[in-house]
Amino acid sequence: MRMVNMREAKTHLSRLVERAALGEGFIIAKAGKPMVKVVPLATGEAQGTSRLGFLKGQRKVPDDFDRIGDEEIRRLFEGAADDGGP
Repeated sequence: MRMVNMREAKTHLSRLVERAALGEGFIIAKAGKPMVKVVPLATGEAQGTSRLGFLKGQRKVPDDFDRIGDEEIRRLFEGAADDGGP
């Protein structure tokens, strides 16, 4: 993998990024010491693929989902006696 110094990276950033996007990653070094590696994003990431709604149509929400556990919640808040004792 090609190594470029900080000055070259600043001067030619646009060109270097274009080449990296095509699969030609590079390393930026400072005083000869490798600091960061620039590589292309995976195809889905580069296009901004959204995961919102990725399970659409695969799951069904029960009609009473907003009432599930009502009795337990009521018992806990109202302090109704339970069989287990204190």
